[in-house]
Amino acid sequence: MNQIIFLITLLITLGVFAFSMRNLWYNFSLTRHEKVSDWGRRIVIMLKVAIAQTKIFRYPLAGIFHALVFWGFIVITLGSIEMVIDGLTGTERIMSSTGWFYNFVTASGDIMAYIIIISILIFTGRRLFLRIKRFYGIEMQPKSKYDALIALSIIMLLMLSLAGLNISYFQIHKMEYAGLYPVSALLAANTLEGFSIYELHFIHNFCWWSHILLIFLFANILPYSKHFHVFTSIPNVFLSRLKPLGYLKNMPSVTAEIKYMLYPETTEAPAETVAERYGVKEVNDVTWKNYLDSLACTECGRCTDNCPANITGKKLSPRKIFVDLRARMKEYSVGRKKMGETFEDGKTLLHSYITAEELWACTTCNACATECPVNINHPALILDMRRYLVLEESSAPSGLNAMFANIENNGAPWQYPPEDRLNWLSDLNK
Repeated sequence: MNQIIFLITLLITLGVFAFSMRNLWYNFSLTRHEKVSDWGRRIVIMLKVAIAQTKIFRYPLAGIFHALVFWGFIVITLGSIEMVIDGLTGTERIMSSTGWFYNFVTASGDIMAYIIIISILIFTGRRLFLRIKRFYGIEMQPKSKYDALIALSIIMLLMLSLAGLNISYFQIHKMEYAGLYPVSALLAANTLEGFSIYELHFIHNFCWWSHILLIFLFANILPYSKHFHVFTSIPNVFLSRLKPLGYLKNMPSVTAEIKYMLYPETTEAPAETVAERYGVKEVNDVTWKNYLDSLACTECGRCTDNCPANITGKKLSPRKIFVDLRARMKEYSVGRKKMGETFEDGKTLLHSYITAEELWACTTCNACATECPVNINHPALILDMRRYLVLEESSAPSGLNAMFANIENNGAPWQYPPEDRLNWLSDLNK
């Protein structure tokens, strides 16, 4: 009966999760294509940034606790896989036959459970009692705070149920047990000594079911939470842009036109095609990588905390760009499903969510991309939206418009005609 109940629960969990992933896949289908290459280099970056968590240590104190939670979850996930197998087959600790490896996994998982409990208490206290500036901003709605507290609460319950599971298991099988439980073994004598075998089995079964059901619940909450980065951060780092941070990507169609204008005798004329939209106005103009960035965003605020524009009082918040992209995609995809390509609600990502003032405040210094622990490249999307403003709406700050006019009229950014450019040399002979 337990196996049947577990199978039904697992199928419901997988079904709900598949439904969520289907919706996300539809959202990705609305975006533009972007090529991926150089797989070997990507693996190195993933191991360095995502697994070793090197960038998270740029904030040392918070970084070490976050890294410990991350590494703890990696180890504990192996135990969760074992629990699923045990639930389906009716076995107990089926992976114990792996010997030393099982001892390593259970011992490290047991230690990490208590480390995570301590870390979560610190994170919760920091959220509730400390006003950390980077946790606030116009884009940080009350939902974000509740979202974080709910996630922290579920993680805490997960670790407490795992601790209870290990302690009760050790107490039941004192003389012969599988694995190693260095912390739980010490706690067992002080917490469950004197309990009858029936009471111990009840505690063990209660903690087992609580732990696995919390895992299933958490997995299906994550796609609708900012904590979806639990699933998306590692793929996002793997798919990081490999070009240097200062590299500005050109539009191939514009490059082809300019080359033909400058060197018509050696350049093939660009093909006559339907004009594409220049830059980004709406969520269907972004690439799938831009959208993945928005799903991987942890809303930690490190980007905004280090943005010189934001520090000096400008409206730009790099975090807001991707929070807005995620929110607009959710709204836009619902409309597209109902009305198809004719969907129009009078809103767009640019202007309705993100203003031109925010975009022009960016200095492209790449401080945001440098600090981001999941390798989001904020300036790339900001520049694409600027491109739309300039190329489609002829909208730019007055200083840039003057420069554009000089280039058009004089062939250079300066207001002097070509024949006057060398006049300054006349003073050198005096």
